[in-house]
Amino acid sequence: MQVLFVTAEAYPLAKTGGLADVSRALPVALRRLGVDVRLLMPAYPRAYLRIENPKIVAQIGPALGVDDATLIAGTLPSANLPVYLVDSPRLFRRNGGLYQNETGAQWPDNPLRFAFLAHVGREIAMGRLKIDFQPDVVHANDWHAGLLPLYLSLENGPRPATVFTTHNMAFQGNFPAEWRERLGVPGALFSAGGVEFYGQISFLKAGLRYADRVTTVSPTYAREILTPEFGCGMDGVLGERGEDFSGILNGIDEMLWNPATDPVLPRCYRETDISGKRACKTALQTELGLAVRPETPVFGFVSRLTEQKMADVVLEVLPWLIEHDAQFVAVGEGEPKMEVAFDQARDLYSGKVAVIVGYDEPLAHRLQAGSDILLAPARFEPCGLTQLYALRYGSLPVVRRTGGLADTVVDATATTIADRSATGFVFDEPTADDLIVALNRALSLYREPLIWRRLQLQAMAQDFSWTASAAQYTALYSATSGLPVDLGTEKESTPAAAQQTTRQAAS
Repeated sequence: MQVLFVTAEAYPLAKTGGLADVSRALPVALRRLGVDVRLLMPAYPRAYLRIENPKIVAQIGPALGVDDATLIAGTLPSANLPVYLVDSPRLFRRNGGLYQNETGAQWPDNPLRFAFLAHVGREIAMGRLKIDFQPDVVHANDWHAGLLPLYLSLENGPRPATVFTTHNMAFQGNFPAEWRERLGVPGALFSAGGVEFYGQISFLKAGLRYADRVTTVSPTYAREILTPEFGCGMDGVLGERGEDFSGILNGIDEMLWNPATDPVLPRCYRETDISGKRACKTALQTELGLAVRPETPVFGFVSRLTEQKMADVVLEVLPWLIEHDAQFVAVGEGEPKMEVAFDQARDLYSGKVAVIVGYDEPLAHRLQAGSDILLAPARFEPCGLTQLYALRYGSLPVVRRTGGLADTVVDATATTIADRSATGFVFDEPTADDLIVALNRALSLYREPLIWRRLQLQAMAQDFSWTASAAQYTALYSATSGLPVDLGTEKESTPAAAQQTTRQAAS
């Protein structure tokens, strides 16, 4: 089976969030199962520089007003994953972010940039670029690739099956209706039953409406976004998809996120000997200018600094944490007002609070290893990867009971502590009061070293590898395309796969 995986970002070529991690780890896991997956994404400057063995394999004819594009083939660094980069200097080679300029404003031509990515996906899918690959399935991810299922639905004759995954319903790619004709969207489709959304053209709605199958990134989030509270105005569209819509839980790349082999840690550790975690904590305190106090609990927060991630509530409870003799480390970027507020908290609580504005991948690893407790709350959370990394590194997560957070963290209650299933702390309402109750429970157990050690070991024993989820995607590809699939190449992973499948079914 051949699959074209289309995304706007993939680690380490380009990253703004969890989409990049998924776009690396899932295709790699699929290839281990024998699926011939190829990645398609834009040739941002960093991607162009970091791809291995690049070569031009096709000229992309003029389309959508773009006449300077080529297709570059190469390999993702440190992975046996073929990559195609859409190289259009006028669209993708520019200073600033992937989606925003240096002042933080959205690139005004974002509709054209990502419509062109979808156009190239269509040309590859239909075999018109004459490369040595024509997919049976096209897997489009998030709004950036949302027009691709629509474009393929307009083809006459045979075409590949299409799967569309929404990683976060809040990001929709809604643009003025004036873009419709320029992007090649027929006027008949600009309606409530098509891609029109409150007078705009919606890339997300295009993917939800025209893909053969639609998925999202956790079972609980799949149920939540069928409701007005979480559906962001698209719950009706999803409701119409019926059995063609499902939730498949994200996993983590256990090669990249492994405390036993992580090259950026000052000392590695594993379940059988986690003494190295104490050394990582001391190193983190020293690196960030915190008082080196081994018994003081360190709370980590590696996140986008936004209201979705409850960064405002974290700021609200920060004085309570300091009053209870804790230290706090935040790493992330987001809303400017949030960044300023976190910087002010660092200045106010010198020696007890460390804040690094901006995302630093190696530091994120060291924070997971050096913290005792990881704050990963959210007003809504499609899946979340930070809490999965925390479990892997023995840092017990504090999460709200929503989306993938509810699917992946087992609250430490008297019952779950006794039956040895507890892995973290869960609260219900997105308020400072509810969060403080959870933090207080965490601090109480932190002062019980034997119980705490058991909770750490239970957390580290969880299996959130991509094996089971990749098998579910492969089965979905098979059902959508009608092609048979044999997963026998991963028989040695069956116990882990069965464990995660059972957990997903239960949730």
